[in-house]
Amino acid sequence: MKCVDLFSGCGGLSLGFENAGFEVVAAFDHWEPSIKIYQENFQHPIFKQDLSNVADSVNQVSSYLPDMIMGGPPCQDFSSAGKRDVSLGRADLTCKFADIVTSVRPEWFLMENVEQIKKSDILKEVVQKFIENGYGLTSVILDASYCNVPQARTRFFLIGHLGDDHNQLTGILKKNLADKPMTVRDYLGSTLEVQYYYRHPRNYSRRGVFTIDEPSPTIRGVNRPIPQGYKLHHCDPEGIDLKFIRPLTTIERSYIQTFPEDFNFSGTKTNLEQMIGNAVPVNLGTFIACSIKEYIDKGPIGSLKLPFDNPPFEIPERVLQKK
Repeated sequence: MKCVDLFSGCGGLSLGFENAGFEVVAAFDHWEPSIKIYQENFQHPIFKQDLSNVADSVNQVSSYLPDMIMGGPPCQDFSSAGKRDVSLGRADLTCKFADIVTSVRPEWFLMENVEQIKKSDILKEVVQKFIENGYGLTSVILDASYCNVPQARTRFFLIGHLGDDHNQLTGILKKNLADKPMTVRDYLGSTLEVQYYYRHPRNYSRRGVFTIDEPSPTIRGVNRPIPQGYKLHHCDPEGIDLKFIRPLTTIERSYIQTFPEDFNFSGTKTNLEQMIGNAVPVNLGTFIACSIKEYIDKGPIGSLKLPFDNPPFEIPERVLQKK
């Protein structure tokens, strides 16, 4: 299956799909630092493209005759870490993604975003567009720590299959989840040479110190040292000495995002932190890709067909987990 990756960033989703055996033939992004990193790590081309220009983007993407278009439009206007202001224009790129997909009409598409998008009118708008263009949809919110990623990162995925019924991949996705969340130690052993580390909280009502014997909190686009005068939160591990606690390095954080050791990251710390924090974890991409491949090979699991007019954007309020 030939795939094109839109809003590709440094390539977490591309690498995840390649690891599952898909052929990524091209990628498109608009941020020079991430384009440079992508070029250094993949054999296929990446193009600097203003994806808000739908007509030109459709022309570029359709030339690759993709079987799948995938991508994560910018999420800051939906994210709990952002200003949640859809008037800023970035959220509109989600609509542009839908316009490109429905114009090119690949057999499959995959859209990734933050969980908070489920509350937006924009999601309802793009879902309706996909339905009107004949796509059967599966929507799911996944906790990455149940998908071979040592990180408690929740993300929304919308999977579309042209001419299919809705919710066809739900059973496969649930079956493939791990029975328990993956910890940092599960994935990296003791290679970080720390038992505890600091992740700067969004505000000091939240904890800042974590242990490798739990999933990492979400890797974000900022990575700050422990501020002078930091006081241990009541949820921080007990009996620790802050003199021996450090934040993870930029490259260590890329490992938490399941980028391999041989993935080449070069550039300024600020840019690298941003692109790593924005990336889809590689193994989460592989989890989704393998579930799609299983559906193609075997079909749906169980009696999951719902009426075609059943709104697929009725997203579950809780993260899909195996119970």
